[in-house]
Amino acid sequence: MSRHKLLRSRINATVAALAILFLYLPIVTLVVLSFNDNDLTTIWTTVSVKWYLAVLQNGDILRATKNSLMVACAATFFATCMATLAALGMVRISRGPRVLLEGLLGLPLLVPEIVTAVALLILFVLIGFPLGLTSVTVAHTVFCIPFAYYPIKSRLAALDQSLLEAASDLYASPRRRFFRVELPLLSSGICAGALLAFISSLGDFVITYFVAGPGATTLPIYIFGLIRLGVTPEVNALSAIFLCASIVMISIAFVLLQSISEQKKPRGAA
Repeated sequence: MSRHKLLRSRINATVAALAILFLYLPIVTLVVLSFNDNDLTTIWTTVSVKWYLAVLQNGDILRATKNSLMVACAATFFATCMATLAALGMVRISRGPRVLLEGLLGLPLLVPEIVTAVALLILFVLIGFPLGLTSVTVAHTVFCIPFAYYPIKSRLAALDQSLLEAASDLYASPRRRFFRVELPLLSSGICAGALLAFISSLGDFVITYFVAGPGATTLPIYIFGLIRLGVTPEVNALSAIFLCASIVMISIAFVLLQSISEQKKPRGAA
């Protein structure tokens, strides 16, 4: 390796290391400070889990968590069902309409959240839809459909069509073929899409902030309210719990997506 290439490689590695440090050092600091026994966040005294116990004993936090889980579960269910039906329908239409419809499905990922939030708020006000957990669930369902759709679409593209043809040759009805053959083969994609939709709904703040009404406080909104009064070790502990839950779900989704990509490889490929 020449000196020029070696120097460029070292510069790239240094820039990458600084970028990773910039991104993850605040997160690591937050987690470490969540175990601080002191009431003052920035003054370290000793290790303690009392702030985690305080979070688990806080009724307001538990209610906000319950609201978040209810919205996330409902939005994930509806978004995953719609995404599955959309993926199954896309393979049965011609290329031109499919490209157009897939572009529309992916639009919520491209449009800034603030635009989506304002648009949904205006829509709800115009049609007289009451703001609350129901409006948040509807908004999250719309927002989460693309997150569920693309893993399901990838898994559907990796299906061995000969299995479906064999089921038809054995006189399986379309309904029986779907539930006995197609749906089990799509399960990994559906689970990955559902997990991505769930974590996207659970952590959403902007859309929720605009379309939530009285009594519809979710966990991100509650954390935002606490931060406005100042960052406390309790906020750090709550954020650390939220972070760990997100990492676990994203890891599971990543493993499922990796299994999908492995299944898409041609037979005999390394």
